[in-house]
Amino acid sequence: MAVWDDLTGQADAIAIFRAAAERPGAVATLERPEADAGADTPSTSSSMTHAWLITGPPGSGRSNLAFAFATALLSPGTPQGDETTGRLVDARTHPDLTVLTTEGVIIKMDSVKEAVARSQYSPSVGRYRVVVVEDADRMVERTSNVLLKALEEPPERTVWILCAPSEADLLPTIRSRVRTVRLRVPSIDDVAALLIRRTGADPTVAERAAREAQSHIGMALRLATNAEARARREETLRTALGLTGVANAVNAATRLLAIAGDDAKAITIERDASEREGVLRSLGVEPGQSVPPALRGQIKALEDDQKRRATRSLRDGIDRILVDLTSLYRDVMMVQLGRENTIINLELLTELRRAAAACAPAVTVATMDAIALARQRIEANVAPALALEAMLVSMIRR
Repeated sequence: MAVWDDLTGQADAIAIFRAAAERPGAVATLERPEADAGADTPSTSSSMTHAWLITGPPGSGRSNLAFAFATALLSPGTPQGDETTGRLVDARTHPDLTVLTTEGVIIKMDSVKEAVARSQYSPSVGRYRVVVVEDADRMVERTSNVLLKALEEPPERTVWILCAPSEADLLPTIRSRVRTVRLRVPSIDDVAALLIRRTGADPTVAERAAREAQSHIGMALRLATNAEARARREETLRTALGLTGVANAVNAATRLLAIAGDDAKAITIERDASEREGVLRSLGVEPGQSVPPALRGQIKALEDDQKRRATRSLRDGIDRILVDLTSLYRDVMMVQLGRENTIINLELLTELRRAAAACAPAVTVATMDAIALARQRIEANVAPALALEAMLVSMIRR
């Protein structure tokens, strides 16, 4: 099975990367785009280059495509990707692969410097040395400048693959040195088919998960395989539909924050425990044994990383709630406009009709604006509880 076979909904982008990986002579020479080249022009070419930028909305499969391309480039003798290389890339243990990512709010400068240093090494077993930068938009400007220097003068056989929601999230100087490939939102049918293929989910569950996740592949996988996640999402929507007064709105904000916290803990708690167990094992500490003073610094560093990951996970959970609420009031608007065939939350159709009859379309638009404002406030580090309370109270008053 080719490495591309497990991707979905991105035929045009896959064709570009497949052609680049298969291009004869690509091992010897990498064609670099000119510094002032526009992103659109080189993205249609099948030639190989030293730096790529994959853009697309969250859940469109940016990282999946990046690692599929990395597998194709690292596989010896076949650009279709061999099984052994695929396993090493999936485990992020391939000697010629460097992955730069963050589970915190931003990518640290030290992490970028380390990745840049590793990019200078010659490939040990693969055709190239590949550096994948997930969430490239999570770098502050001074950190981005460190990456820029590496892109300006890369080693001959090093390939950078950056992922970000849009080109606008990166510095113009970085955009001018990469070849951009834009992904589209995959269709609900494509995502449902992927869920069935990967998880063996019931077709009805897969279709609902893909629809409610709005084709976000990662979220759809979670909804299809986790009944608690589905229940938390439904409670979120019913909480919003059940608002009756200011006091109720304040209580609802508290509940929504708790739901986001529960969702974040469900994602991180098992991983945190597994990481701690693995570190203790590698340090020679038996289960139940106290950690020697000389090793406590390493455990403290792990705990700090886990706290940063928990902070980001909570933020992501709150944002998912606000995205779901946007889909809810978008559905209310569709009912008001007589477009029920495009509804996302079909299971709540009765409640949606009731909400649509209770207000004018202009009020629904104002409610969606309030949700967007809450997202902006939280992004600007306003306390989430205050942002949610203000949003829900404004929805009641309207």
